[in-house]
Amino acid sequence: MTHANQTFEQLAEPFRRELRLHCYRMLGSLHEAEDLVQETYLRAWRNFASFEGRAPLKAWLYKIATHACLDAISSRKHAPRLLPDQRTPATDQMPDGKPAVEASWVEPYPDVSLEGIPDDAPGPYARYSSREAVQLAFVAVIQQLPPRQRATLLLCDVLGWSTLEAASLLGGTTASVNSARQRARETLARRYPDGRPPVVATSNPEQQALLARYVRTWEERDLDGFVALLTEEAVYTMPPLPQWYAGRNSIRRFFDWAWKNYLGFRLVPTAANRQPSFALYTRRSTDVAWDAHSLHLLTLEQNAISSLTLFVKPAAPDVFKAFGLPLVLTDTKTIV
Repeated sequence: MTHANQTFEQLAEPFRRELRLHCYRMLGSLHEAEDLVQETYLRAWRNFASFEGRAPLKAWLYKIATHACLDAISSRKHAPRLLPDQRTPATDQMPDGKPAVEASWVEPYPDVSLEGIPDDAPGPYARYSSREAVQLAFVAVIQQLPPRQRATLLLCDVLGWSTLEAASLLGGTTASVNSARQRARETLARRYPDGRPPVVATSNPEQQALLARYVRTWEERDLDGFVALLTEEAVYTMPPLPQWYAGRNSIRRFFDWAWKNYLGFRLVPTAANRQPSFALYTRRSTDVAWDAHSLHLLTLEQNAISSLTLFVKPAAPDVFKAFGLPLVLTDTKTIV
């Protein structure tokens, strides 16, 4: 390894985690973010000899990463990654188990990859904290923004860059950056009338008790108890399947139908998108192992569940692998 290569790795490596998170927010995909970070570091390494330090290395790397993401978005064959409730109306029909071939879905992001990235706003101009801006619903809603608006919002309102810095990175004038940011904010305001996504801490005893009840109702197959944990207007989605359900009654009908297909459930706590999360394992008879079924992400509202997203088969195995979770559960003891 040459001295230049060693120098580049030493200087650039500390930014890898936050660049991966930036790419995830831009693309809505953990797997694409991994690829784009590799592309960013390859482009940066190839051009490191010409980097003269006129801008901070961090800004230079973000410029490369952002443009790599914009290139990737422009070359996509599918529509933007969203969640099922952003694409079609809610249904009362039971699913056929077939993913929508024309759709790509927002993916969850493991909290372990967020270690070392501050939870508070990282820049003086930031509008959203890191915790707010990594929630699954926030990542999904910004995928609806045109790519340049998305990049502008992330650079200015999430990372806290000034409009001048963003204009230098993206190209264009400060007026064009301000205009793009304002249009992006208007789109987000339709989803978040208060101007920002709600963040509910999960460290208080009441919410910990709620999560314990959530696990217990699944493992005891207590449908009434499970439904009682939901808000009246709760939403349930299950990518990569396109169907989704709104309201307690519809959600109850779905799980009354779905639970009959399994002998039992085991839930294991995990951590995704700074939200309460569990890995679900199922089996259909007593003489088979507990197999990976779905990753659960919960959104809490006060002391109830307002949104429930299950990343189910056939995507579930890839999600479990990305989170370092076993595909077969050998220890069925659950700790909450």
